[in-house]
Amino acid sequence: MADEKTTKAPKAPKGGGGGKAVKGDFKAKPRKKKEGKPTEPAPPPRLKKHYETVVRAGLKKQFGYKAEMAVPRLTKVVVSMGIGDANENPRKLEALLEDLETATGQRPLVTRARLSVANFKLRQGMPVGLKVTLRGPRMWEFLDRLITLVMPRLRDFRGLSSKSFDGRGNYAMGLPDQLVFPEVRADKVEFYNGMNVVVCTTAGSDDEARETLRLVGFPFANLPVQIIQ
Repeated sequence: MADEKTTKAPKAPKGGGGGKAVKGDFKAKPRKKKEGKPTEPAPPPRLKKHYETVVRAGLKKQFGYKAEMAVPRLTKVVVSMGIGDANENPRKLEALLEDLETATGQRPLVTRARLSVANFKLRQGMPVGLKVTLRGPRMWEFLDRLITLVMPRLRDFRGLSSKSFDGRGNYAMGLPDQLVFPEVRADKVEFYNGMNVVVCTTAGSDDEARETLRLVGFPFANLPVQIIQ
């Protein structure tokens, strides 16, 4: 019988750089899809739902709005801090930035001086404070905590002033320090600093803005308080 010749497979080149890839040699395995429950969208904020069901209907009835877009609505909330010695004490600026981020849930913006003032030893570009602008769900969640948790914690609180409007539908109020927010731990606070809260609306007058915020739940002095359900 004749000897059968055996064929040998060609050797792969060493180093992996000189050989040419043959089409069909490597087949990628399909990735397995992770089995699990589909993620559900987060529920809408409670205060936003209260506005859409109670506040909007109350404003339509009281002021007689015909168009849906004519009803005043909340656009944004600005929380700010003024830090006079921020340039001389960078540690204070950093600590207050962390406290404000914890209270609002958003990274603050460092505000800087626009002009140089020699009497205050201030130069253009120096840090002078912090600012956070909240919109959308974060705005509603912050206002909900502000009304239901922060204001009852204020010492000798007898209601908000109903005159702190600017005539364009915006309302401003002040807070003594960051400890009024339950998220901020008192044992980790190094510096205490007050803050300002400005609520911006699309109302055209102070009366419309005041009634909008009252129906939202703001406890104004000498005015009936709306209970949020």
